[in-house]
Amino acid sequence: MSTTTKEQPEAGRPRSKRRAAPTPSWHQAPTSRSHLPGRRPQPYLTHLLELLTGVGFALVVSLGVSVEGRAALASAGGWPLAIARVSAFAGSYLLLVMVILTARLPWLERTVGQDTLVRWHRKVAPYAVSLISLHVLSVLLGYSQMLKTNVMHMLWSFWVHYPDMLSSSIGFVLLLMAAFTSIRIARSKMKYETWWVVHLYTYLGLALAFMHQIRTGVMFLGHENTIRFWTALWVGTGIMILVLRVGVPLARNKQYQLRVASVTKEAPNVYSLTVTGKNIRKMAVSGGQFFQWRFMAKGLWWHSHPYSLSALPRPPFLRVTVKGVGDQSSAVAQLKPGTRVFVEGPYGVFTHHATKLGDVTLIAAGVGITPIRAMLEDLPAHVNVNVIIRATRREDIVHAEEMKSLVASREGRYHEVVGSRDDVEFGEGLIESLVPTIRTNDVFVCGPRGFTDLVVTAARRLGIPHEHVHSESFSF
Repeated sequence: MSTTTKEQPEAGRPRSKRRAAPTPSWHQAPTSRSHLPGRRPQPYLTHLLELLTGVGFALVVSLGVSVEGRAALASAGGWPLAIARVSAFAGSYLLLVMVILTARLPWLERTVGQDTLVRWHRKVAPYAVSLISLHVLSVLLGYSQMLKTNVMHMLWSFWVHYPDMLSSSIGFVLLLMAAFTSIRIARSKMKYETWWVVHLYTYLGLALAFMHQIRTGVMFLGHENTIRFWTALWVGTGIMILVLRVGVPLARNKQYQLRVASVTKEAPNVYSLTVTGKNIRKMAVSGGQFFQWRFMAKGLWWHSHPYSLSALPRPPFLRVTVKGVGDQSSAVAQLKPGTRVFVEGPYGVFTHHATKLGDVTLIAAGVGITPIRAMLEDLPAHVNVNVIIRATRREDIVHAEEMKSLVASREGRYHEVVGSRDDVEFGEGLIESLVPTIRTNDVFVCGPRGFTDLVVTAARRLGIPHEHVHSESFSF
């Protein structure tokens, strides 16, 4: 946000032009908080959601079972059709649970963290897809037995003569496509942008499935309470998605009006973007959190990526540091000042709220240094700090001077471990030699997945309790 002092111009003097606020110095932590503190986790709400999810699952399965009678089960195709109805209820409900887990409910996300929610999402997904697949196969088999025809003829008859069956089949294919692209091998060979577009079609698949259920599902015909409950469940979830993923971000970005102020090269293929905006003081964010960033430039505007703040806000400025490893992150270096920026967030539980002890060790590598750098500013003043930075080359260490300055201001200890993997073995022995008291520290680690796994394993071997080791992954 640009600031000006309004004064009456003297006679004969032209009115002065508005000047942009000077870019802040990022080397020192601010002497006082210049923005709202990040909100604390609310674990009791997470437990409440778990309870409601379990009750809801039991309720939908009960509704599915309640429409079955002995006469229906004894008739031709009765058992396959009963299985189809119950699996449809259970599978559809689990699909809604999957959507809610990735809807970025603010209180849930800042309590559990995005990586944990994504992990839960992936655990639920196989059950949901399997149940929906069981529903499709059971329907085909049941109606084939009832009408005494073959499965392929029955499928064609569904598409031609039954309302919404063709559209529901398309929805099923979209669901399978999203499931297959989520397999680890498939994800590793896909660009984030491709994966994102494929999963966007999942919402279309869910909408098509909903219309098919309400209009043709036997369990809905003549069961007004079932229709009301299921409609409220689906419509409520849809409204929640629109509000949290569209409405709230649009309202906040209208308030912030973020634009690129400058782009600075920090290290080989690593760039910092300083972004300016309005009302940054009202932004509740903790050091270590990230935003989903969307840059309104050619080739970048239609998708967003998660990047951590590399410093606490300095109103009217924010700073994010990006490594050019993909199409978007590489193009970020070419952004022009004035480019409009949209953000969602902040997200993440990689914050000082996770600390349980009085001493903290921060371990980082690569661009993982950036959330560590921001967290250094946000840790309570009484916390003793140790920092370990791992890099192949010294010039690869991002914001090194800032890190040293912040650690020195806390009278902490700063270590750089530089060298190739062959020359330097980064394991529990080296970590303990640098921080002899690490067993009584909260350990925060951020970096590439392989590095994070290495440090977490080393911490486990050192006997550090699981609840004292903190990491967060942004991978899709």
